[in-house]
Amino acid sequence: MNDLINFITLSDPNTRYVVLGVMLMSAGASVLGCFTFLRKKALIGDAIAHAVLPGVCVAFILSGEKNPILLLLGAFATGWFSVYAVDFIKKNSRLKEDSAIGLVLSVFFGIGILLLTYIQHSGNALQSGLDSFIFGKAASLVSADVYVFGTVAVLLIVVVFFLFKEFMLISFDENYAVSIGFPVKTLEFILTTLTVLAVIVGIQAIGVVLMAAMLITPAAAARFWTNRLPIMLMLAASIGIVSGIGGSFVSYTISGMPTGPWIVLFVSFIAMISFLFAPQKGLAYRWYGREKHKALIMEENILKAFYQLGEQDENFFKERTAEELSDKRGYPIAVINRWFSKLVKHGYLISKNNQYTLTEEGKVKGQRVTKLHRLWEMYLTEYVNLAPDHVHDDAENIEHIITPEIEKKLEEQLQYPNKDPHDSHIPYR
Repeated sequence: MNDLINFITLSDPNTRYVVLGVMLMSAGASVLGCFTFLRKKALIGDAIAHAVLPGVCVAFILSGEKNPILLLLGAFATGWFSVYAVDFIKKNSRLKEDSAIGLVLSVFFGIGILLLTYIQHSGNALQSGLDSFIFGKAASLVSADVYVFGTVAVLLIVVVFFLFKEFMLISFDENYAVSIGFPVKTLEFILTTLTVLAVIVGIQAIGVVLMAAMLITPAAAARFWTNRLPIMLMLAASIGIVSGIGGSFVSYTISGMPTGPWIVLFVSFIAMISFLFAPQKGLAYRWYGREKHKALIMEENILKAFYQLGEQDENFFKERTAEELSDKRGYPIAVINRWFSKLVKHGYLISKNNQYTLTEEGKVKGQRVTKLHRLWEMYLTEYVNLAPDHVHDDAENIEHIITPEIEKKLEEQLQYPNKDPHDSHIPYR
């Protein structure tokens, strides 16, 4: 409890620097990651993150000290060059973008490891801690880092705010942006520069290996919850901030726990929750929708079978058994009985002595499904020129998704036919 209170109040200066630093870094990277994600260039962040290592090493070799400004400038130079290299390879070879990214990523990171090994054997005492750029070391953040993170985060947000419309357009329809005279190349240059900035400011806290996750994962998680870009940006930034706080808290309360990997674990957990439970797009929601639709199909098929049996006997309210419905539809009797119970609860059937009869509401629904089935068969024979013996299966599927608007159009276009291609009566209310 004391640890929790101390963490929330940020009474310890080192904790304050770490929390504020990772919050600013996560928010900035998440906002830029939304545009990278929407432009289908998710892997470019991985290439940038791995390409900054040789820049850091070269800056250290040339300066002989761990000056944060010089290290960031070196990281920015090689990070931006990696993006240019990917585009150059893609345009001047037969390699696709993912292959070009993989090539650039491995080459730059390999050079970075080689230079880092050289530095470690150079005897320069100031090189201590330079390897933290690979996996990150948020605990080493100081007030100067927070100022740098804050400056870059404000810069990113201000530029995105003023160029939001332009960034949105090139993210969704670059060709249209070119056609109306937008300076697409300049906008792409600015967006790429901001993305590189977002990556390089986070490598000290998260590391080059994990920074790509912070660029894309919050954006991917936010995309599950909304179709509007402004809300997506705010959600992604919030997810990044919450993950940063969560990772910092675990690192603060449990000795020996690294901050960067825990931040990535938190954001990955949020992304997994979004993947499973987000409305409309979540896996659980879609599974529920499919099951609900299957239930609707079964319900309508049984009511249609009741109605068609009523047509044969000229009595729609005759009592029926599960065996009769099983013979009509081919469903197992156990399944029929289970659905009979559900249809009774819904008010479509009345049960008496293990026999069932339609209610008026059940008759109306069964009549409409029958009508839609026969109207669609008529449409396929009249307008698609299919043979009458080839339209039944298609109508069995389509009848359950025809809306009242489509139903009205079918009736008007077919001029309210009385018979279907099989000479069965089309029932109208």
